[in-house]
Parts: sequence; structure tokens; C-alpha cells
Amino acid sequence: MDGVIALYKERGMTSHDCISKLRKILHTKKVGHTGTLDPNVDGVLPICIGQATKISELLMHSGKVYRGAITLGMAYDSEDLDGKLIEQVPIQKPVTNEEIDQALAKLTGDIMQTPPMYSAVKVNGHKLYEYARKGMTIEREPHPIHIDYFKQIKPTTYDENAKTQTVYFEVGCSKGTYVRTLAVDFGKIRGLPSVMSDLTRIQSGGFNISQTSKLSEVQAAVDAGNVSAVLHPLSEALAEYPVYQLDDSRWTIVSHGGFLDKSICPNNDPVVRLDYQQNVKALYKLDKSIGQYRPFRMFLA
Repeated sequence: MDGVIALYKERGMTSHDCISKLRKILHTKKVGHTGTLDPNVDGVLPICIGQATKISELLMHSGKVYRGAITLGMAYDSEDLDGKLIEQVPIQKPVTNEEIDQALAKLTGDIMQTPPMYSAVKVNGHKLYEYARKGMTIEREPHPIHIDYFKQIKPTTYDENAKTQTVYFEVGCSKGTYVRTLAVDFGKIRGLPSVMSDLTRIQSGGFNISQTSKLSEVQAAVDAGNVSAVLHPLSEALAEYPVYQLDDSRWTIVSHGGFLDKSICPNNDPVVRLDYQQNVKALYKLDKSIGQYRPFRMFLA
């Protein structure tokens, strides 16, 4: 049982809850996720099974796409609605869609982002949220992230009674991006308190939300003896890499962990997928120092 389950993580569950439940459903310990989603966030969570656990890190480093909402006029210590309200400023004059677009544009490209206190980033051996729960604020080093785009997906709405305003967005971003913090930084640009009030991950690890399955659907597939209905094969998970079909002689070399010359990939791509008899057998990485491809990830079992 080797492949990736593009799980639809429902709200109220942790990523570790999902791993635990899948291990029981699939009766295997070889289950690994590709990064976590906060309990109050739903959406795509690729889960690697069997041999595919060897590519968890590769999928984890892929770009992500989210859709959500930012509410202006209030701020929470956790940067989402799960925390404590720490500031309120009535919005008397709504921000225009044009002004929103301008602010979103300032948060695109290569930028530096400071991790929120309510995060799992470790400082001095302890996770930041452990400090935050004690009421402590720790100095954090900003880290580089890349925002492919940050755009509105429908016109903003204004709540006349609550004196708040909501912005609906989609963002394409790199690994390590805290969308909660983007929401707060958006508010700072406009000089207003803000909070991420809704979030769904619609793409991760090369899978989009239309390809996902709920835990109940995985259970149903297993009960029906049809796990392949929810398990995406390695070939699909690694579709982004150029493919070289091994002949018998080169398969013998690869099966013993040998190197291959650059003729397997005329474009000299950094990583090549090696298939033998319609099965993915390895990823090989170009070693420029010797001008050959060498083993990177092996799926020989």
C-alpha cells in the first residue's frame, strides 16, 4: 500500500488526529503527513502511505494555496478567532476594494515574516505557543517567504451594526507562510486591527481540494476492499518530475544504488524520476561535481 491520500481535513481535528485515525483505518504505521493544518482550518492535507513516506518532505516544500477571510476592526492574540480579543476599533468608513487591492499587492513577492507567538516554532528549546500560553512574548527572528499572489475573490462586505469589514481572499504562498500573520500585516498596512476569520487550504503537495477524500470516505473504501479509490499512486504524486524509463541493464544498476550518466536527462534537470515496467522506482538527483545522477529517493520494495 504505497501512495498518497489527499485527505480533506475537517475542522476541529488536529493533523496528528488524522494520522492516528488513518493508521487504524489502514492497519499500518507507515503513515506520514506533509505539514500541519491548525484545528480551525480545513482543506487539503496530503498523507503519505508506505513507500510514499519517503517523499513527505518533498511534498511539504511545495507551494500552498488558501482561501479565506480577513475581518477588519478587531484583533486577537492568536491572530485567528480561537484566541482572545485584544483590540477593537469601529470601522466608520469602509476600505474600498481598490485600497484593499493595493494593500494586498504590498504583501506579494519575496517578503520577511515574523512567526506568530501562537505557533510551533521553537526558541530556546520551547515552542512559541508554550510561552504565549504563559502570557510571555518572545523576540522572534523574521524569516523569508514568497507570496506568489494575494488577491480578492469577491467584493468586500461591511457590517453596519458591528462596524467591521470583511475581505475575502485567495493566496498562493511558499512553505513556512503563516496566513494568520498575513491577515494581521494587511490590517497594519491600512492602520487597522485585523484577524484571519476563516481559512481553507485548497491546494498542497500538488493536490487540490477536488481530489480530496474525507476520513469517512477512506474508511468506506477500505471496507469495500477498494483502497485504490482514495490512494493516489507515486506516479501521480511525483508527476512534476521528468520521467526516464529504465531498460533492464540500467534497472540493474539502479537496483544496486549505482549512478547513471547525464544521458538519462538531456535537459540536465536537477531531479529525474526513474520508472521500470510502469512502476516508479527512484528519484535521482544530478551531482554536478561528477556529472552524474545519483540516488535521491529509492522505492525498490
